[in-house]
Amino acid sequence: MNAVTTSPEPETAMAPVDVVLPCLNEAEALPWVLARIPPGWRALVVDNGSTDGSAELARSLGASVVRETRRGFGAACHAGLLAATADIVCFCDCDASLDPSRLVPFVREVHDGAADLVLGRRRPQGRGAWPAHARAGNLALSGMLRRRTGLRLHDLGPLRAARREPLLALGLTDRRSGYPLQMVVRAADAGWRVTEHDVPYLPRTGTSKVTGTWRGTWQAVRDMRRVLAEPPAPSLPLTPSQGGTAQ
Repeated sequence: MNAVTTSPEPETAMAPVDVVLPCLNEAEALPWVLARIPPGWRALVVDNGSTDGSAELARSLGASVVRETRRGFGAACHAGLLAATADIVCFCDCDASLDPSRLVPFVREVHDGAADLVLGRRRPQGRGAWPAHARAGNLALSGMLRRRTGLRLHDLGPLRAARREPLLALGLTDRRSGYPLQMVVRAADAGWRVTEHDVPYLPRTGTSKVTGTWRGTWQAVRDMRRVLAEPPAPSLPLTPSQGGTAQ
């Protein structure tokens, strides 16, 4: 289990917040992750077919549990987005590689209107936190994203925050590994202001279902290449600041 790291002060009173936590057999990591959810925020653990008691454990620790029977990272994330009710929705992996308390400044930036989508740029802490093949794939995809959208991002990490209604209006369709990338691409096509900030990236608990193997990484890259090949979606919504959103 990861050691507790120093985190931002929990200035969380600015807006209701739901944190979507896609989960597949993460019972070992759940106590650490859920203990780091800022006070007053709601944890939405989306169980994607766990067999290790993750759903029951999450519920016993005070999280709201959503079940998504269709396997896939995107399927779990989108089920959480559909179940969310807060004005601002965050996403975070459920494997203890990322500290959800780091989302506090992300939420503040969205709430204050300084950005429409805020992403975490992962900074590995210790050996094994980010395998070389996964880092190489992420670097290649960042370059392709830059050519496709003009966004000069360094990472497509899962730690992120945005307003719920504009996210739903993006009409995201990918239900696999391409979901996080499709969110960024469609946000860019809609003229959203996208920013990124450094966050510590810790060695995960357990084995990654996506980047733990070359095969999983290749499948993720293939999913994301498919997303990048999509033409701009017609009639994408205006930016949250232009089009308005629930307050």
